[in-house]
Amino acid sequence: MTISSSLNAGVAGLSSNASRLASISDNIANSSTYGYKRVQTDFHSMVISSSGGTYSAGGVRTTNQRLIDERGPLVSTNNPTDLAVRGRGMLPVASLSSVSVDNGDPQMMLATTGSFRTDADGYLTTDSGLVLLGWPALPDGSIPSYPRDTADGLEPVQINVNQFSGEPTTQMSLSVNLPATETESISEGDMQELSVEYFNNLGNSENISVEFTPTVPAAGSSNEWTVVMRDSASGGAVIGEYILTFNDSRTAGGTLASVTTVSGGAYDPATGSMIVNVDGGPIEIDIGNIGESNGITQLSDQFAPVSISKDGSPVGNMTSVEIDANGYVHAFFDTGITRTIYQIPLVDLPNPNGMIALDRQTYLPSPESGTYFLWDAGEGPTGDIVSYAREESATDVAGELTSMIQTQRAYSSNAKVIQTVDEMLQETTNIKR
Repeated sequence: MTISSSLNAGVAGLSSNASRLASISDNIANSSTYGYKRVQTDFHSMVISSSGGTYSAGGVRTTNQRLIDERGPLVSTNNPTDLAVRGRGMLPVASLSSVSVDNGDPQMMLATTGSFRTDADGYLTTDSGLVLLGWPALPDGSIPSYPRDTADGLEPVQINVNQFSGEPTTQMSLSVNLPATETESISEGDMQELSVEYFNNLGNSENISVEFTPTVPAAGSSNEWTVVMRDSASGGAVIGEYILTFNDSRTAGGTLASVTTVSGGAYDPATGSMIVNVDGGPIEIDIGNIGESNGITQLSDQFAPVSISKDGSPVGNMTSVEIDANGYVHAFFDTGITRTIYQIPLVDLPNPNGMIALDRQTYLPSPESGTYFLWDAGEGPTGDIVSYAREESATDVAGELTSMIQTQRAYSSNAKVIQTVDEMLQETTNIKR
């Protein structure tokens, strides 16, 4: 019985070391595979109860575990949509074949890195057929509140490289100096005109004509101007008329003293602005606060538009796409504007090593991995997303070669045990002769 158990233990040793060699071979073969997680083979002894002073060899068995929580070093690339996760968390992806058939929501898989580029349909995919998943943004660039314990809100990230985009003007700021000499009784009272461009809802260029007419008194200085605003999209119709009165004191000379609304949106002294309605909708115009020199002023003898700023943009073509550290997908246009179109979450699980390993360095959550949660990158326990980067294999070739030498010696030793048992059984047979 003891000799037989020795033979069985030797056979178990051969099988276990062969299994370890298989994992080592897999690790070395994938030493250049981006995002590969190495497999670790552990040995566990088997103890069989013995009696009567004899010992029975139980042998050994192995368990194999893929160390998904181990991360390889990051390397830089030239592609803005090459992504890697720095820290905890994984990228949600799906198989391109499941997205193409459009048979309901594709199954979410997880990966730690990927080289994504747009395919013929605009999907961000890898050469191996993985599609990046994300939450789509609203037209204004904000991300709605999606459920975080399910993948139902995730959609394949699709980039329309031929997309046009324009933004209407909704607010502008006017910083203009009016000549104080024009409100004196000896002046001619010449009107000063300023044309300010804005963009309508279709991205077309329109103008608001701002006319400044001084009030010329019979004597002294009035320090008063009448402002009339006209909209070119409305055929030059008046959209607002205001009377501006300026200070002439030693401490606040040249600043606004009061604004009287004749027509149009009322002036708000708290914000220093009024809202006027052009043909396409309301625009907030900031002319400055009472008593401050941050908007329209009246100084010296020159009319000077100091600064005019506004939002909005004409229609432009998409030029590039980038993903920031928090997972927001930004589309850049040749007009200089940037629009958020998706957000990529990071998926975290209590036990990443309990996931089911699939081809292409992807993994599926399982009961052993625990329930997952979708975090904003950089929040909670998750790290951030690095673009222009990929994660290299977690294999240490030098360590694997060392383990291979040990495995080879252990395999030879177990073979020697079997050879020795065979010789002992031969001796036992010879006793009968």
